[in-house]
Formats: sequence, structure tokens, C-alpha cells
Amino acid sequence: MGLQKCRGCLSCLLIPLALWSIVVNILLYFPNGKTSYATSNQLTNYVWYFEGICFSGVMMLLLAALLITLERNTFYQCCQSESCNKTYRVSLFVLALLGIAFSGYSVIISTLGLVQGPFCNTPAGWGYIFKDTAGGYLTEYSSWSQCTEPAHAVEWNIILFSILIAFSGLQVIICFLKVMAELKQILCGTYSQSPIKMTKKSLLQK
Repeated sequence: MGLQKCRGCLSCLLIPLALWSIVVNILLYFPNGKTSYATSNQLTNYVWYFEGICFSGVMMLLLAALLITLERNTFYQCCQSESCNKTYRVSLFVLALLGIAFSGYSVIISTLGLVQGPFCNTPAGWGYIFKDTAGGYLTEYSSWSQCTEPAHAVEWNIILFSILIAFSGLQVIICFLKVMAELKQILCGTYSQSPIKMTKKSLLQK
């Protein structure tokens, strides 16, 4: 019941999360605030999957706008029949599933980017020096100094990918809650009835 009452609130929460995902993903293209690494293609390969800009960003913004529009009372009140209401619920259910897919993709790609580590310059040249550590470098702070360029590349990579994972993870949770709420409505088969039908039903019961 609480999920049904707050379904509009959950959809609205997707908007700031999507906007911040776009901002964080853009920052990944400018290590240490410099544009030269992007123009020379000296960035970690996972930033080119556009997980924050496209999937947990623009796609989630569009999806949130659709959900907010469909969840308005005017749309819900138009579906007074059982068949119409079920179609309405299925539409919301499918949109929420798409939200899980989009944000889930961003979680997976961001996690892979975090585990792989940054593409940086070392005494041996440019490369992924932490690629074979399976994320072990995250706690081996002394090894971070091997990355000499860009400055603070490891910290930049860890912080931004971690934020992307957090934002996308929250989107997954929100969409999952919406899927559960709509699935409950679909399976229970409840639907709105017009006031006339409700009056007739109450009179018959008396």
C-alpha cells in the first residue's frame, strides 16, 4: 500500500540520480580537470561505454518522465475497466523493468571499470597496471604511486566510478520496488471501479 501511494515520489527520485550520473560520467573524461587525455584517447576504455551519460543518465531521464506522466491521476482515472487497468499496470511494469536494465548496465560497467583500474602512465609506459589485481589495488595504497600521469589518476578513477555505482544502484532499487508494486497489482487483479458500480455493489450487499 505504501509503495502504491509513493510510486510518484520514487519516479521523481530517478531524475536527480540520472542528472548526477551524467555529470559524474562527464568528469571521467577529464582526469585532473584536463581535456588533453580525452583528445589523445588516454582514458580507461570503460568510459566509452557511456554508462552514466546514456544508460543511467539520458535513458533514465526519459523513463522517469514517462513514469511520472503515466502515474498522474488523470491517466489512472481513465482506466476504470479491468482490461484497461491491467494494460496500464503492465505498461508501468515494463517501464520499471527497462529501468532495471538501464541502471543495471551502468552498475556492471562501472564495477568493471573500478576493478580494472585507470589507464595511466608508468615508468614502463601507458597501460592498465592494476588490471590483473582483480581489484586488489583498491586497498594497496602504496601501489597507487606507480601511476605518474594523470595526477591522482587512481583516486579520480575510484571516486567517480564508485559514485556511479552508488547512483545506478539506487536506480536499480527504485525500479525494483516499482516492479514489485506493479506486479502485485497485476497478479491481484485489483482495479478501479466507477462510483455508479460501487454504489450498485454496496446496495446489493445490503
